Amino acid sequence: TLGAPDGGPLARWHPGAHLDLLLPSGRMREYSLCGDPADRLHYRIAVRRVPDGGGGSIEVHDTLTVGTEISIKGPRNAFPLSVPGHGSPARSVRFIAAGIGITPILPMLAAADRFGLDWSMIYTGRSRDSIPFADELTRFGDRVRIRTDDERGLPTLDELLGPVDPETGRAPSGLAVYCCGPVPMVEALRTQLADRRDIELHYERFSPPPVENGEAFTITVASTGRQIPVAADETALAALRRELPSVPYSCRQGFCGTCKVRMLAGDVDHRDNILTEPERAAGAFLTCVSRSAGGNLTLDL
Repeated sequence: TLGAPDGGPLARWHPGAHLDLLLPSGRMREYSLCGDPADRLHYRIAVRRVPDGGGGSIEVHDTLTVGTEISIKGPRNAFPLSVPGHGSPARSVRFIAAGIGITPILPMLAAADRFGLDWSMIYTGRSRDSIPFADELTRFGDRVRIRTDDERGLPTLDELLGPVDPETGRAPSGLAVYCCGPVPMVEALRTQLADRRDIELHYERFSPPPVENGEAFTITVASTGRQIPVAADETALAALRRELPSVPYSCRQGFCGTCKVRMLAGDVDHRDNILTEPERAAGAFLTCVSRSAGGNLTLDL
């Protein structure tokens, strides 16, 4: 739980928003806000310790204590809730969360309840003791179904999407789906709903998306002349981190801008969501998602 040092009000936020934590090591990591947007004095986040991750969660657990001052950026929102009747044509909402993916969903549930929406949720995880905030969800009664892999096995896509239309045997028309979970779950849902123009799919990933339609290329580090190969199925960021572990990054999905560098030579296939055309024209390049459009790239590193 974070508050301003002077106890004053914090910037407003809406369900789906996240904070960037600027950690003492210099790392920047993003964590979803999972508290109450009406509470202007506090931000709440939840950080699962990941021993074999990039080090950010371990640093949070091991170095941040009560009273620690830490800088943040945000809140920012790349996973907004579009309320039916107030920005969305959907008639009902289905929330899908897996494990720590509950964090951006929690404030959405409260908003859906407050607006009187027709909504339901499935919350999955490996076991009961591995899923956070289960107690907080009891107030929603049978709108929320918790199911675990150790008791029921992996959920099917039909289970994730909820009750089907009895006439078609498929997910009903006019459904908005909000999902936060591991990449295989998100990709399976994307495939399942690819032909459903009558269903909205909104999602936030735990980890970066797979590289699609990639070709191998080489990055030249301008300061040293070192050449770093990038495989067809890996990101420029992953290749750079093999050789330069200190290069900054955070979201690894093309929307935070932490990994932005300047390109000095080459043609770029921009795959990010934030750079403006003038920034791209000036050579800005997000190493986490963007690639070479053909040939090699020289980066100002």
